[in-house]
Order: sequence, then structure tokens, then C-alpha cells
Amino acid sequence: MFDFNDQVAIVTGGTRGIGRGITESFLKSGARVVATYAGNHDAANAFKAELGELGENLYLEAFDVSDASAVEEFWNRMNEQFEQIHILVNNSGIRKDNLSPIMPDEDWARVLDINLTGTFLMTKRAVNHFLSKRYGRIINMSSVGGSLGLPGQANYAASKAGQVAMSKSISKEVGKRGITINNVCPGFIETELIADLPAEQVKEYKKQVPLKRFGKVEEVAHAVQFLASKEAAYITGASLEVTGGL
Repeated sequence: MFDFNDQVAIVTGGTRGIGRGITESFLKSGARVVATYAGNHDAANAFKAELGELGENLYLEAFDVSDASAVEEFWNRMNEQFEQIHILVNNSGIRKDNLSPIMPDEDWARVLDINLTGTFLMTKRAVNHFLSKRYGRIINMSSVGGSLGLPGQANYAASKAGQVAMSKSISKEVGKRGITINNVCPGFIETELIADLPAEQVKEYKKQVPLKRFGKVEEVAHAVQFLASKEAAYITGASLEVTGGL
């Protein structure tokens, strides 16, 4: 769809689920991709092997995006390895669902740490890199849950709404330097993140979707590619829903 030849993209959480689909889409469009992951080395290496020749342009990095020192070390390596990085996709995210009265404090904190603080730490370092280049695309993988709210997801919804608010602020800080920051807000997408939902709950959720189906990973990846493209130069601080009309 879009041409990303000679561009470098970083996709956090880029070896499984939606992140995997985004990684593949950029590789197929000519980009070199750095996919980060939290620590399952066997799964990450298997993903790279499955890509065949496309895997030659995939670089794997394992670290925790909520760890400020690990993020700094990662960006130091990237600045040494690549002359210019063009795209950051903040996709790393977790869910720890529970009703708010019984949600463990550590589950609240961990979801916010990964989903929101991790997005900020990666964005901060990306902006510092992009400023001198006067170009950059940042896409946060938020969620429609950040605006709708779902029972048992107070932590997740708060983190996703926070990504949107944060991007609006940062977009106003960096726009004059050719840097855009936007959000893609998926609804129910066929990944392992929703695979653990009870069948009856899945049936009820599908009833709420006007298109009467869950979305596909590649449909989300197409939205990310659009916002990451040079053609989207006049879009920043925005949120694109990929929800089937939810």
C-alpha cells in the first residue's frame, strides 16, 4: 500500500499479536524493522525464521519498555546502528482485568507502567532523535476501550485514554519540527489478547459491532501504515478508530 523503502521502523511488542502484523506489514513495504519484545526469545526467533527472506530486515531487541534505563540503553544502540530512524510504533501493552474493588494495586500499577509510562519513555527518546532530523512518525496503539470503558478494565482503559491525551500534548510541542504523533484505536481484533474471553462474552461483543465480526490484524496494520506514511503529513494529535463501527 505504502512505500517505506530506506526507512527504519521500531515496533514495540512487535513479535506477536497486532504488533507482529504491523512488523510484517512494514517489512513487506520495504522498511527495516526493529521489533522489541519482553523476553520470550524462542517465540521471537521463531517469528523471524518464519519470515524467510523478509526476516533479513528484522532486528530483534528484548527489554522492558517501562524500565527507563533499559529504554535509554536501547536508544543508544539504535543511534549507533542506524543513521536515521523514521517511525516508532508504541504497541507494547498488557491487560490485567479485574473489577475495581478487588483489583490488586500491583495490577493497576503494572498495566499503567507498561501501557502508558512505557509509551512515554519510548516517545521521549524518539522525539530527541527525530528533532535533529526534522522528521518522525509516532503511532500509539491505543484502544477504543479508552473512550468506551469496559467492565473490569479500569487500569487498561485509563492507560489507553492516557496515551491519547499524552499524544495531543506532545503533538503541539513537536509539530513545527516535522514530527507527527497519532493514535490507532482498535476495537475487538482477533489476537491472543481476546482469546481468553468466554465464548458467551465473545458472542455478546460481536452483537455490539455493526459489521458483526471482529477485526483482523492486517486491518489494523493498514491504519498504522497510513499514519506512518509521508502522505499523512498533515495529521497529528489524532485518533483513528478501527472498530467495525463499535
